[in-house]
Amino acid sequence: MKRLRNPRTGIHQGDVTVFADFENGGAMWTGSGPRERRKKVRFDEAFASPPAVQLAISLWDMDTSVSIRAELVAENVTAKGFEIVFRTWADSRIARLRASWTAIGDLPFADDWDVQ
Repeated sequence: MKRLRNPRTGIHQGDVTVFADFENGGAMWTGSGPRERRKKVRFDEAFASPPAVQLAISLWDMDTSVSIRAELVAENVTAKGFEIVFRTWADSRIARLRASWTAIGDLPFADDWDVQ
């Protein structure tokens, strides 16, 4: 995790393979209709509260003979991690997908009070 000069803000980044379905005939490559894959990501260090998470496709291997339909979102974001969710539908065929992510948020600080 990268700590900014302000010790209360952190930036954490990563790049993960979400799925690779080409060689094993998985549903993203051979299926049709609504399909979804999820990949859990855990932060090396927890944030103080759920951070803002931005996703981008860093590798997209797909069949271009049909329409390309896709959604890439971060869901279930907590201070400790989140899920990358990739969805496609109809006749789109995706062989593999890798996603890069950036999380920016508040970090725990020694002077914080835990008041409940």
